[in-house]
Amino acid sequence: MNSLTLVRSNSYSQAVLLARGLSTTSNLQAKASNPTGKNLVLVDGVRTPFLMSSTAYKSLMPHDLQRYALTGLVNKLGLDKSVVDYICMGTVIQEVKTSNIAREAALGAGFSDRIPAHTVTMACISSNQAITTCLGLMNAGVYDVCIAGGVEFMSDVPIRHSRKMRQLLLKVPKAKSVGAKLSLLAELRPNFFAPELPAIAEFSTNETMGHSADRLAAAFGVTRKEQDDFAKRSHLQAADARDKGYLSDIVPVKVPKGKDFITTDNGIRVATDEQLAKLKPAFIKPHGTVTAANSSYLTDGASACLIMTEEKAKELGYKPKAYFRAYTYVSQDPKDQLLLGPTYATPKVLEQAGLSLKDMDVLEYHEAFAGQILANINAMNSDKFAQDVMGRKEKVGTIDMSKFNLWGGSLSIGHPFGATGVRLAMHTANRMIREDGQFGLIAACAAGGQGVGMIMERHPDATL
Repeated sequence: MNSLTLVRSNSYSQAVLLARGLSTTSNLQAKASNPTGKNLVLVDGVRTPFLMSSTAYKSLMPHDLQRYALTGLVNKLGLDKSVVDYICMGTVIQEVKTSNIAREAALGAGFSDRIPAHTVTMACISSNQAITTCLGLMNAGVYDVCIAGGVEFMSDVPIRHSRKMRQLLLKVPKAKSVGAKLSLLAELRPNFFAPELPAIAEFSTNETMGHSADRLAAAFGVTRKEQDDFAKRSHLQAADARDKGYLSDIVPVKVPKGKDFITTDNGIRVATDEQLAKLKPAFIKPHGTVTAANSSYLTDGASACLIMTEEKAKELGYKPKAYFRAYTYVSQDPKDQLLLGPTYATPKVLEQAGLSLKDMDVLEYHEAFAGQILANINAMNSDKFAQDVMGRKEKVGTIDMSKFNLWGGSLSIGHPFGATGVRLAMHTANRMIREDGQFGLIAACAAGGQGVGMIMERHPDATL
């Protein structure tokens, strides 16, 4: 994987380094220069409010939701749509009528039919993949201006006929005579009518992600109380950020026949310790520790962000929020290490960038389950796991919780599979500005035992 390496070309970075007592020849310098000589920047990004499935968005189609994010981005930035070279979006459970949802949403949002668009899928890190797909194209010098994002719509997922019923229906057009049609009718059996429902389970192992999270939590000694406490923390942090107006990436949405604009996420709910403790295990019963409250919930939502070369952003008068400095993808055993992507991606992307965990001012990790997050934190802080399993000489490091997901995370804000990556990038960029930090680290797990790590650096011209 090619790296977008660290090149400090501004006085802001020098000043920060001096303020920290670090020399400009320290490990914060790049290992190599970008082969294209281009800095790639996040100009800004938006998302729709993230809503629990089957609530206010339920009458929409997925491309409608993605269209709202695209138009929200255009309106927020006053973007001339004609300057956009390429559009890439992520999604997981696809609507069969709009398989290339990026294209349909772009056309619906009024972008030129001359602007190419394609859709990617990589489970929970699909919009991370959309972002890095655009970065790769820009790094190769193909484009200067791209939009990346993603959408997930769990209110209306494809429910198929059974395979036997599908096979029977496909024979119908070939049955020309009455006798042939009656013969097909005679093949029909009651069990043909049983539908196939999409499941959040691994195809290779047939294990649900929640079941895997429960096993992972047990393996790393994460208790039910610790998971409930972390979930409560996530909701408290998200509620605080919402009330302070920090979640500025949200753009209002007005659905057809809706009375008012939807302006906030509707899954942020702070529960008491007693309420959390009353819930029964959701996956491994009766002794599991993963519950509905300490898991992320099915969510509808969409996101979009504008990415440019720094040169192009300056030419168009934009003040970027952050540089994209490095990214990497990892993959492990989907049975026993399904949700350990952050543990493997974190050291890899840090080493790729020539940085350490202590250099990070902002940490934004995807919260699939409280048990999954805490297991990763324990794994990264274990010399034994590093040496015996990861093949490393020493542990990844201790996570500083004073830097970790301070505006809440997927447990509280919600997790539309295809949209979360942009939300993580925007939280990272905006937190670096608000908290006066220089570097931010994003990490997330994904189905299939995969994961992503990304490093961003605050841009000297960044504003909220």
